[in-house]
Amino acid sequence: MVIVIFFIAHWFLSLFFQTFFLHRYASHKMFTTNKFYEGMFYLLTYVCQGSSFLNPRAYAIMHREHHAYSDTEKDPHSPHFFKDVFQMMVYTAKSYRLHVKKLKEPEERFKGNIPEWRFVDFIGSSVVSRISFGILYILFYVEFATAWWMYLLIPIHFLMGPIHGAIVNWCGHKYGYQNFDNGDKSKNTTPFDFLMLGELFQNNHHKHPNKANFGAKWFEIDPVYPVMKLMHWMRIIKLRKAYL
Repeated sequence: MVIVIFFIAHWFLSLFFQTFFLHRYASHKMFTTNKFYEGMFYLLTYVCQGSSFLNPRAYAIMHREHHAYSDTEKDPHSPHFFKDVFQMMVYTAKSYRLHVKKLKEPEERFKGNIPEWRFVDFIGSSVVSRISFGILYILFYVEFATAWWMYLLIPIHFLMGPIHGAIVNWCGHKYGYQNFDNGDKSKNTTPFDFLMLGELFQNNHHKHPNKANFGAKWFEIDPVYPVMKLMHWMRIIKLRKAYL
């Protein structure tokens, strides 16, 4: 049970900060917050993503490119130009590294209004940090694993962030239904998206990219939105007035 709880906790904590901080805040600025809370969210993103920490600046630029060029040849991760999800992941990783190392100059409209903490970015993207987290995951399994098959979960811990991104980008643009004609192939993969915390409501999100609630129909529940409303009520964040 310890291993199962640890895996589930890592899955959802990593995913929460990817959707809440990297996606909804860094990429879309669905809410504002002060520097203290921004720094806290930044650190928690690093800790929860661990070995698969994603640089907020690189993530935000790529995501803005994705919206501008959704499912076209300029889309950095459309599934419709790759034979399988692994090829898409490799291409996405190459594009991501270019932005991390600032070897690719983004279009002017994709720049700016992105949180940056260069020290955390440097540490989080370092080989030392990624290996250190990997060792901690392995040691945890050595201490608590009770069956051989549990060790098969370790590679998922190593690549948690990219795996979440791959699931959303592949499934969210190939499988499911559409509420809106957005001129792309975005889909709502499932009407009940607890597993990916609302990220698989891609069709809704591409219709209203700055809307904090990814659900559109009454039965489409975005689990992160109530958390954001609570944070807004507690004055930790301030949601855009139009989307309260």
